[in-house]
Amino acid sequence: MAIEIKGRAEIDKMRASCRLAAEVLDFIEPHVQPGVTTDRLDRLCHDFIIARGAIPAPLNYKGFPRSICTSINEVVCHGIPGDRKLCEGDIVNLDITTILDGYHGDTSEMFTVGQVSEAAQKLIDVTRRSMWLGIQEVGPNKRIGDIGAAIVDYAAREHGYGVVEAFCGHGIGREFHTAPQVSHVGKRGTGIRMRAGMTFTIEPMINEGTSRCDILDDGWTAVTTDGRLSAQTEHTVLVTDDGVEVLTLRARDRR
Repeated sequence: MAIEIKGRAEIDKMRASCRLAAEVLDFIEPHVQPGVTTDRLDRLCHDFIIARGAIPAPLNYKGFPRSICTSINEVVCHGIPGDRKLCEGDIVNLDITTILDGYHGDTSEMFTVGQVSEAAQKLIDVTRRSMWLGIQEVGPNKRIGDIGAAIVDYAAREHGYGVVEAFCGHGIGREFHTAPQVSHVGKRGTGIRMRAGMTFTIEPMINEGTSRCDILDDGWTAVTTDGRLSAQTEHTVLVTDDGVEVLTLRARDRR
């Protein structure tokens, strides 16, 4: 699959969709409370996206039945919203992808439900930091493998966590998933060279224990094989002429 190099007009459309995706996270954060169902969070996000003239990309994507992904505790990714209620001490990833004017914006964030354990908070903090270390490796003529190398050096070698290999970041634009694949366990000096105009996601999934995961019978939900916690954070980025632009920054991060 060819890697799409976007022009100015396409980049402007990516910026708009990515900003909307970030706004969904800002909107939904106050609703992440003990007792709320993941189906309720899904409905709130769905209505917010539709009201802004956009489409929730996950809905009916290859048969996925909901508008967002809700991944709680040991769920690595692709958790399907339902009647499960969030409980005090849970951690949950909300994965949002919007389609606005034909272009996708993709982001996810970890939320804590009430008070969480120190171990859970550390996992979230390391996951978020590893994502940003990966983002710092983005720039024209750099190698795509440097992104995953930075992530695995920090999360696995420094902190002893499992970095999931079964899922990766991906190119994004008019299509939800395109080239290049962005491994979170890359090797420095390997992979394609990045070029200005490329857009892709960086979305490390970091496990408290083993890096391995299983897929449940629903065909979507990935869980850690040892039942321990998993965390994920995600941004869509643009390779610029002199570095990187993070397209899915939330309002608090744009100040």
